[in-house]
Amino acid sequence: MHENNSQETLRLVNVTRYVMPLREGGSLPALADADDGFSYVLKFKGAGQREKALVAELIGGELARRLGFKVPELVFANLDEAFGRSEGDEEIQDLLKSSQGLNLALHFLSRALTFDPGASQVDEYLASRIVWFDAWITNVDRTFRNTNLLIWNKELWLIDHGASFLFHHSWENWEKQALSPFGVVKDHVLLPWATELERVDAEMKAQISRELICRVLEMVPEEWILASRDTETAAEAREVYAAFLMKRMNNSSVFVNEAKDARKALI
Repeated sequence: MHENNSQETLRLVNVTRYVMPLREGGSLPALADADDGFSYVLKFKGAGQREKALVAELIGGELARRLGFKVPELVFANLDEAFGRSEGDEEIQDLLKSSQGLNLALHFLSRALTFDPGASQVDEYLASRIVWFDAWITNVDRTFRNTNLLIWNKELWLIDHGASFLFHHSWENWEKQALSPFGVVKDHVLLPWATELERVDAEMKAQISRELICRVLEMVPEEWILASRDTETAAEAREVYAAFLMKRMNNSSVFVNEAKDARKALI
């Protein structure tokens, strides 16, 4: 497991049973059981965007938790090399083989309901905070088509941040990306309720520090960061993520104004 000088890390579980794929698509997340007796939504490093999706999932999910959002517990999930040999589906067997070792999983919220924007009311302050957060981390995947929000115990829970941090797919232009207005905010499922973006902008910036960001970045396994060979060292990559997030926060008016303008266009 990733060597971490900090006391903060995720729990490690061993996957004991592949239960079922959860939806069609490139990433093929699965419902799986682990040796701690709980069920998890397992995200595979061998899928679609490979380790980059897990890096984004961990950073996005843990930042969200530390900023007070409801997020299912994230854990490191170990896949033994013998796991999945009896799996009949060839595509799934290939996925399991290419994902041996350390993966990421979210605690499965049993009986949670998918958020339905047509049948739900959302607190405007919470909606504004989520829209701000997603624009900050450039999360493109919280739309009407795929809300990535669950209702569990009558509360709104955030899931699936693997499509965040667009810049890390084209590493060289991260500074330009940090100043982008994030035009896809117009498709955000909670934008119609996001009436308090200015208030939230000030509050979120007061909550976020470089120290908080760096604590989360230290949780990301070096093997995931270095898998794509974008940087020579994990420390260098972490510095870019931290600089991106700080630069984006310090220029938040760029994406806040974009969100406000997009919201006006809805009315």
